[in-house]
Amino acid sequence: MGLEMEYIDGQTPLDEEEKEGLLIASITTRGELDEFEQLNIQKAVKWTLTQRFKQENIFTENFIKLLHKRMLDDVWAWAGSFRRSNKNIGGDWTKVGIDLKNLLDDVNYWVENETYPQDELAIRFKHRLVNIHCFPNGNGRHSRLMADIIMSSIYKKPVFTWGKENLVGKSKTREQYISAIRLGDKGDIAPLIEFARN
Repeated sequence: MGLEMEYIDGQTPLDEEEKEGLLIASITTRGELDEFEQLNIQKAVKWTLTQRFKQENIFTENFIKLLHKRMLDDVWAWAGSFRRSNKNIGGDWTKVGIDLKNLLDDVNYWVENETYPQDELAIRFKHRLVNIHCFPNGNGRHSRLMADIIMSSIYKKPVFTWGKENLVGKSKTREQYISAIRLGDKGDIAPLIEFARN
């Protein structure tokens, strides 16, 4: 039958080739996909809690890819691989590596020079990372987990609460999150910082 997908505001559609990377043939609906992805992501979060990450390891292309792979490798064959198509968000897919390198250079500078308060630094990184949109799917969840790793590993502070709700499905909390992301796109990062700690 194949995977039937309905998308809500802020979600990135998968192309047919990307859908073919689904590793669990019995998944046919968005709800089933979300459930399997969430189980995989929970394993990745548990893994992050058992690790001690250093700044020089976190802010690398290899770590960005490794974390995504750990989050979705039970579900998608392309987990941990950069997207190879253009999406409704992010720049041209051929520039993902360059855009990511620029972000990683910037965030290392921010940390070393204390350019921003800690929460703001992590959220600015998350916001730029999700807008690069490195992967076919899972970019929002990946960028949120990256921000949490920055807080816990670099700053030894509590992770963000992200509205205390799963942000995958349609909800008022997701609408607030997407609104905060879009305000960040216009240069106002404060609502996203507030949402992350709310």
